[in-house]
Amino acid sequence: MGRLDGKVAVVTGGSSGMALAGAKLFVEEGAHVFITGRRKDAVDDAVASIGRNVTGVQADSSNLADLDRLFDVIRREKGSVDVLWANAGAAREAALGTITEEHFDDTFGLNARGTLFTVQKALPLLNDGGSILMTGSIASVRGYPSWGVYAASKAALHAYARVWVAELKDRRIRVNVLTPGQVVAPGLETTFDAETAAAMEAREALIPRGSNGRPEEIATAALFLASDDSAFVNGQELIVDGGTTAV
Repeated sequence: MGRLDGKVAVVTGGSSGMALAGAKLFVEEGAHVFITGRRKDAVDDAVASIGRNVTGVQADSSNLADLDRLFDVIRREKGSVDVLWANAGAAREAALGTITEEHFDDTFGLNARGTLFTVQKALPLLNDGGSILMTGSIASVRGYPSWGVYAASKAALHAYARVWVAELKDRRIRVNVLTPGQVVAPGLETTFDAETAAAMEAREALIPRGSNGRPEEIATAALFLASDDSAFVNGQELIVDGGTTAV
């Protein structure tokens, strides 16, 4: 018996990386999963890689019309949602003094605004006793130069969780933040330019275990928060970073 047998899960930004790994694991544990992504080809490839019990919807979480279309599809096909993983987000660096209005608006538009409206538009479909998880970042608890706007957009999720726990308590809907450290999918290193590779290596050296996280390691933490295994976990931030923020 799977830990998500008979459940319906939504994973935004689920066409790649740790969210795709999570969507695959959710299906293995018995769920039907709806995944989204901005690019249709990436969504189609992800659906093919999952193989069963999955529906792909091309959608940009910063676009409210796209979110309406997503939840209309879910309403027609399944009628309700048990697990919502609001994962869609973007990371771009800009140091203080170089930050543009466009950079700020794009980052907050997807990471903070998009997450809020994803949850709000899902609420009519969310079953009582359901689970909401949002993807944070250790950038919000560490002072990484050039990542101030991104860090602030992710810190907003912690505030959402604390407030929404109180607002949703009568429906017993849990809200938590899953905060990964540096995660690199196998083979991805080959796509980095020299500057990116150097930065990744420097951050990898800060991880006590000495190696980056893998998407599957974040997926198992997401499954914990999605399932009844975490029934007494509510309003919390689960940091999965190999100990980076502990030292």
